[in-house]
Order: sequence, then C-alpha cells, then structure tokens
Amino acid sequence: MSRQPMRWIRRNLVVVAGLLTLAYLLLPNVVVLVFSFNEPKGRFNYTWQRFSADAWKDPCGVPDLCGALTLSLQLAAWATLGATVLGTMIAFALVRYRFRARGAVNALIFLPLSMPEVVMAASLLTLFLNMGAELGFWTVLIAHVMFCLSFVVVAVKARVLSMDPRLEEAARDLYAGPVQTFLRVTLPIAAPGIAAGALLAFALSFDDFIITNFTAGSTVTFPMFVWGSAQRGTPVQINVVGTAMFVLAVLAVVAGQLLAARRKRTDTPH
Repeated sequence: MSRQPMRWIRRNLVVVAGLLTLAYLLLPNVVVLVFSFNEPKGRFNYTWQRFSADAWKDPCGVPDLCGALTLSLQLAAWATLGATVLGTMIAFALVRYRFRARGAVNALIFLPLSMPEVVMAASLLTLFLNMGAELGFWTVLIAHVMFCLSFVVVAVKARVLSMDPRLEEAARDLYAGPVQTFLRVTLPIAAPGIAAGALLAFALSFDDFIITNFTAGSTVTFPMFVWGSAQRGTPVQINVVGTAMFVLAVLAVVAGQLLAARRKRTDTPH
C-alpha cells in the first residue's frame, strides 16, 4: 500500500511539478486579491485588519491614481501598435530576404533581450538629452517602442519560419495578386505570432518602470505611481487595480483558448 502513492507521484511527477510552480507564481496575485478587501488602520496595506469592500466601490478614490493608470494604458496601446507594425515588417524581412548586414541586424535585434534595462534606459536618456528633447509622454513612448520591438520580432520571426511557402505559391498559382496573397494567406497564418508579440509588448510596456523612470520627466505612469506610493503609504486601491488587471488578463487568455478550441472543432472534418 505504501508503494502506490510513490508510483502515482513518479507517473505524474511532471504534472505535480507544473502545478506547484503555477501555484508559486500565482501566490502573489492571491495576496494582492485578498488585501484589496482589507481596511488598514495606517497608511500601509501590509497587515490584515478587517474585511471591507470600500476600495472596490471607489477605485479612483486616491488622487492621481486613475490618471496614472489611464496614461499607462495609452502608452501601452500606442507602444504595442508601433512595435507590432515595425516588428512584423522586420521579422518578414529577416526571414524572407537576403541582404547585406543581415547577420548584424539579427544580432542587434537580440541585444535588448540580453541587455540590462538600466543600460538601455541610461543610453536612451543620453540620446534624448543630446537631442534637446523634452522628457515626457513622447520620449517614454519612443523608448517603449524601442525595447518592445525585439520581443515582437522574436515572436513573429518564429511563426514566419514555421510557415509553409507552398501555401503562398498555391495562392499565386490560383491568380491571387501579392496583396491578396498577403491578406488571405500570409497574414492569417502569421496572425498567432503577431498576436503573441503584441500581447507581450503590451504587458512589457504597461509594467515597465526602469526605462520609464529614466525617460519620463514629470510624467507619472501607474508603475511609477505605485513605487512613489510605497514610500509614503500604499492605498488599497492599488491592490484593486492590480486585481482587476490580472482578472482581465486571465479572461483574455481563457477567451483565446476557447476561440482556438472552437476553431479547431470547426476545421476538423467529421
């Protein structure tokens, strides 16, 4: 009887390890969720006192919190759009075309992935100061597009490399023009990689603090607001916003999985 649990653990070791890792990763989100219903006595929301839903009733009750959140969402949206468009074009160029310095471009694309953020932030700040640019929304946006670009290129490039070129050749054999082939064949096949790169860019841009702190000037994004609040007191509304963003992200992932499963059932011949 004592051997049966050990056998079950050996057979399901990978599943058990995966579930434990997932629980460890989600534990901070659970803590944030729990403390979003706390009513702290002091300025810091680090000790549980008693249950209260007041923060959920008025998430913008803290001055400038919703303004910083709106600014971060705007920056993330525009940075995602810019990085996705540029990254997709770069990925197709690196995979489909042969040109001089192609190897150097590939190496340069991977530099931001391996470079510490503080190095890139200091470099961008030096560039903006030498150009005489006023630090603010636009400098942060340019910086976010630049460091999100590499992640989009890597995601889209992996998808483009796995594409079967014979599908595009078949479309051209059926008298489809270049634009029609791209819109009807190439883009739908590359769409999962483009979507993955866009989601990654949005998350990185919304969450970034180091590069933003160097290039923001007097602009305050949500991560900067959280960091500043932690110095003088942590309002419960920060936990509310964090929980809401986490729930929306989970719902987006679940919706994507459901759509993929539905599409797979539709495409599968009966």
